[in-house]
Amino acid sequence: MSHIIEVEGLTKFYSNQRGIQDISFNVNQGDIYGFFGPNGSGKTTLMKILTGLMRADRGKVTLFGYDVSTHYEQAIAKVGSLIETADAYEYMSGYKNLVQLARFYPDLPKNRIEEVLDLVGLLAYRNEKVRQYSLGMKQRLGMASAILSNPQLVILDEPTNGLDIEGMVDVRETILKLSREQGITFFISSHLIREMELMCNRLGILYQGKLVNEAVVSNILDTPGGSLEQYFLSQIEQEKRENAHV
Repeated sequence: MSHIIEVEGLTKFYSNQRGIQDISFNVNQGDIYGFFGPNGSGKTTLMKILTGLMRADRGKVTLFGYDVSTHYEQAIAKVGSLIETADAYEYMSGYKNLVQLARFYPDLPKNRIEEVLDLVGLLAYRNEKVRQYSLGMKQRLGMASAILSNPQLVILDEPTNGLDIEGMVDVRETILKLSREQGITFFISSHLIREMELMCNRLGILYQGKLVNEAVVSNILDTPGGSLEQYFLSQIEQEKRENAHV
């Protein structure tokens, strides 16, 4: 199975000594890989490095076989992303925001914008100005932007942020559908363990800037009384015990 993402020894420290340390993992083609951890554990830092928005102090990131630091355009050509906030032109409609973005992808089919708006549940609001959108609607528009170019890899930082329960279900079902029907690989961060449980096939646990463990979600859930919440707590307790003896 080919690796879409390869991360080796990734390290990034800020002036306050927070960041990420010696992280290594692979994401396979077709995975919905969840990166789970509390707020401040380093998820966004990692995603910024993956997408070339930030340089690591040490380590290497490869996307589709290309090193992000040396062959950025080739590495990122098949990638869509939503990092931190879903930025958009507030004075324009959701549709026109995507029209502006589509200029970077001249080969897109003419109906692609309405197609992605329908996928994220915004088609009925395509002509409303973004300033009238709720936080959840802006998040959906960010999701539409991330998948507009028909990417083979989509990197999403907290994609259900600001959404109500119905919105969370819609985003989750959209991700599962795109993975199943179009073979898109997803790398998703979240601090919502239930969403990870319902959506991801593989999981990495990030705690205080370190990758504590990786697991196949179905293996955890198949154990008697197994849940990702229990698994996460057990892994964190083990990490704390190990650190206490260092």
